[in-house]
Amino acid sequence: MTQSDIGLIGLGTMGAMLALNIAEQGFAIAVWNRTTDVTHRFAKTAGDLAPRITPTDSLKGLVAALKTPRAIILMVPAGQAVDDQIAALTPLLDDGDLIIDAGNANFRDTNRRSAAAAQGGPQFMGIGVSGGEQGARHGPSIMGGGRAQDWARLEPVLHAIAAKYQGTPCATWMGEAGAGHFVKAVHNGIEYADMQMIAEVYGVMRDGMAMPAPAISAVLDGWNAGPLQSYLIEISAAVTAVTDAKTNAPLIDIILDRAGQKGTGRWTVIEAQHLSAPIPVIEAAVMARNTSARLDERLRGQAAFGAAPQPLPPSTLEVADLEAAMIAGKILCYAQGFALITAASTEFGWALPLPDIAKVWREGCIIRSSMLNDMATALADDPARNLMLAPFFADHLKNTHHALRKVVATAALHGLPVPALASGLAWFDMMRTGRSTANMIQAQRDFFGAHGFERLDGGADHHGPWAMNG
Repeated sequence: MTQSDIGLIGLGTMGAMLALNIAEQGFAIAVWNRTTDVTHRFAKTAGDLAPRITPTDSLKGLVAALKTPRAIILMVPAGQAVDDQIAALTPLLDDGDLIIDAGNANFRDTNRRSAAAAQGGPQFMGIGVSGGEQGARHGPSIMGGGRAQDWARLEPVLHAIAAKYQGTPCATWMGEAGAGHFVKAVHNGIEYADMQMIAEVYGVMRDGMAMPAPAISAVLDGWNAGPLQSYLIEISAAVTAVTDAKTNAPLIDIILDRAGQKGTGRWTVIEAQHLSAPIPVIEAAVMARNTSARLDERLRGQAAFGAAPQPLPPSTLEVADLEAAMIAGKILCYAQGFALITAASTEFGWALPLPDIAKVWREGCIIRSSMLNDMATALADDPARNLMLAPFFADHLKNTHHALRKVVATAALHGLPVPALASGLAWFDMMRTGRSTANMIQAQRDFFGAHGFERLDGGADHHGPWAMNG
């Protein structure tokens, strides 16, 4: 039997698509799923790619089907399932073999698993894979973590299957241990925020401007030809254009307004708090996702207080205002995301390559957009500078922040919820305020806890007279 180049465990949607991608790029792949019928059904439906796919009925069979040193990709749910799979594989593998977790793992779990692998046995690495089903099949964005030598060993496969931006693979090694999964988590946090901001301007058009879904679709389609060109704007235009076959109404109008989540956005927010890195746009998006789940409670609130959204008077806002507000919000969101990555790079000693991260996100992933190429350039010019201060993006903000303020203020006056856009505006104003109000907080902390404060004049008295009075 000809042995395979690589193995894969887990033939759910993402695993199956990734396996086909690997086979299509010319690599022989052995696969195993805990439900044997799934394994054989997958191999039988692989069409022209079937000769490169070896279905196996057991972990021992999978291991035996691989060339040495072996490399096995895990595409199983995050958490205990990964630990269980590692435990089952370890006795069957040699020290030079490699287990790769390509699921949505918490980077702290990846750190733990990497540290355990360093003590002996097969090696371990975690890679973030973004792009959904189509990305997995035709080219995802890949964010690698683990030992550099393990990445180098797997790089030919990962570069081959990754999305390409003008011929360059969107797959890069980010750093040791959980670096790749951390970057993937930030990607997902930005994804939450991007989606939420689009939903907010959709809400302004729907509830404030009384625009029907087809008209909203046309607006979004127009935006996709400009600075906001992105996968998420593209699909938002697509979903608002679809008519439901059963009701003949716009499909978007009969979709329940309760959004699910898998927790990666929440992980991003939690880590940002640990790292003291402000990401208010992402935090607001996670909050909005959580609030959407409280449908019964929201309906009781509407019954008690009346519906919040009110129609806007004619000509209060123009579509161009919404576009400019979205441009400003997007820049602020990404600036926060990259600042979080910078904080993690310092905290964990990863030396995360910011320009390369922006490049990896240019194709294949959910947040891919034309703006990321300019972000890669700005980050290469000065990785330590906040992205909002890079000349290209500073000029964009100077031209668009007034529209963001107008949209947020108008929405607030008419009960149209725009939490992500509003949070972006508040952060922008704080970041351009040289004399903040934190002096009051310093005084309060000194009054009740004698925490002391710094003086503008550099004087030696670091407590107020109230401290002596208890």
